[in-house]
This record gives sequence, C-alpha cells and structure tokens, in this order.
Amino acid sequence: MNGVLPDSEIRDLIDQGAIIADPAITPEQIQPASLDLRLGTTAYRLRASFLAGRGRRIADRLDDLQMHQMDLSGGAVLERGCVYLVPLMERLTLPAGLTAVANAKSSTGRLDLLTRLVTDDGTEFDRLPEAYDGPLYAEICPRSFSVLVRPGMRLNQLRLRQGQAVLTDDELRELNAREPLVGGPALIDHGLGFSVDLKPSGGDLVGYRARPHSGVIDLDRIGEYPAAEFWDELRTTEGRLILDPGAFYILVSRESVAIPADYAAEMAPYLAMVGEFRVHYAGFFDPGFGIGRAGVGARGVLEVRCHEAPFVLEHGQVVGRLVYERMSARPDRLYGAGIKSNYQGQGLKLAKQFR
Repeated sequence: MNGVLPDSEIRDLIDQGAIIADPAITPEQIQPASLDLRLGTTAYRLRASFLAGRGRRIADRLDDLQMHQMDLSGGAVLERGCVYLVPLMERLTLPAGLTAVANAKSSTGRLDLLTRLVTDDGTEFDRLPEAYDGPLYAEICPRSFSVLVRPGMRLNQLRLRQGQAVLTDDELRELNAREPLVGGPALIDHGLGFSVDLKPSGGDLVGYRARPHSGVIDLDRIGEYPAAEFWDELRTTEGRLILDPGAFYILVSRESVAIPADYAAEMAPYLAMVGEFRVHYAGFFDPGFGIGRAGVGARGVLEVRCHEAPFVLEHGQVVGRLVYERMSARPDRLYGAGIKSNYQGQGLKLAKQFR
C-alpha cells in the first residue's frame, strides 16, 4: 500500500539489509514513522556547503572542499557559522518504488542547528531518489550556538515513502470532518495552514530570541543550561513582533494540531512569496502527535529566522502549513505512547538542553 512506512516496515527493511549500519541500528532509532540517523566518528570542516551533483560522489569532492578533518570520538566542537560534513553510520540500498526524505529532529531545529542530508549523485538536500544505493552524510551548520557533538548523536531523521502519499485538499477536508485536526476552523490550502500566537492567554511571553556569542552547548546534557544565558525573552501585549534580520526566534502556533494514527505530516512554508522569514527546520510530525489530550491537538513550536529586512509579524498571521500523508500501515507505537517524546503536549518550549 502506498504511504509513509511505519516502524514495523522500517524494521523489515533493516532485516532485509536495505538499511545497514556500523554499529548496528538500535531499537531507539526507530520512530513511529521515521528512522533516526547517527553521526559517525569523523567530521570535515568545509569551505562551503555543496551538493555532489549527478554522477559524482561526495568522497570525490572532499579533497577540493575540505579544510581539515576532525575526530569526534572524544567529543568535538562544531563552531557557530562554520560548515561541516559528517559521514553517518547508516547506509541505504532502497528497493524499487521507495523514496526517502530527511529532516532535522526537533531539538536540532530548536537550537538553530541547520542539518541537512546529502548523498552521492545528489542534486538537492534531504531528498533520496527511488532505489538510492549509497552512503549518507549530514551537512551541519550551527547558526546561533556552537555545539559539542560525539559519534552516535542523532541530529536528523529519515522518512521512507512508497508511491504517492500526500493528501489532496479535498481528502484533508474529509479527514478533518471525521477526525478534527485543529482546535478551531481549519484553513486548508495545499495543506493545513497555521498561524503564530502573539497574544497568549496567560501573560505576555510570546517567544525567545537567540543571544549572540553564547557558550558551547553539549547536546548530551539535558536540562543543563540556564535559558537566560542563551535566550532573550520576548514579551508584548501589542500582538506583534518586529523580526531582526539574521536573528533566530522560537515562537508557537496559535492553533493546536493533531496527527491521527494512520497519518503523518511535514511542516512546509506557507507561501514562497512570504520570503522575509523562514519557519521551521524540524518538519516531521509523527502519527499520534497531539492525540489523547483534552481538546484537540498540541501546539507546534515555530523556529523562525528573519532574512534581509526587518519584518513585522502579527498575531494570527499564517506562517506555515502542515502537509498530511497517509501511512502505508498504522505504526506499532504512536508519538508520545511508550516513547520518550520530549515535546508531546508542548506549548512554547525551548530545546531539551535548557532549563
């Protein structure tokens, strides 16, 4: 059946040798609708980001583009503003009919840690063509904070698809009528639209802005770092913010959204023409997100980066859309159910390393 592959089918691919790794893949890597990918033991500091291009291998281009090589075994710092390439522990031999897409994990995005999958023969980031057979690499560019990484850390994840899985707007309306996807009226236009909340019901805290020149963050240290040393609180009673060029923000959606058990979703920009800011590096929403709570759904945290010009962001402004996809089968486990899901039931929340 066409759709996004659930955990059980990912395990089947591992058993069949279509996904291999050294060391072997652990059960903790397998999510309801994706596979976490692990950093290998080496990082290459690059002169610039690049794609291999058709008919070319990543390894063949490293001599020209690498500045130096780093051993991650004892831990190493990836510095803010620099570009690194890390070979991953996993390798793919995709069967015919299967494609894959990658995205940063939630904490990766909330740290403004731009992480993209690159591959041999690749002409775009985070996309693997049907029947791809080859190694996987993570390109990592820390944008706001320098970070300490080690082999085995999981910064991005892979979602596998059989055929066409995306719901049309009509199918999305039918699903919303059966199982409400949003707490309130649904704006459906090439996906489920969502807006920014700048008028919180309790208090005036609407978000956070990353502080420049902060310290190093060890990604393994959960609840370790005082938020005030890395983030400025944003407070307003006016229902608007002026975004500064180059700044990174954590905000929250006005709507609560839900992902039913037989579906997955991916966050996408609302309109290419709304080009002054980009929302969300970490775009995968697993089956079960926002399910089982009082009311409908959970709110989505928005990772926002402003581009060339200052931009006025107003309460209720539509900033993104969730594109829903069918699962090829229901996952054995749902998001937040028996899984260590750090952000289930989230509101405005920083990455798990902060307190």
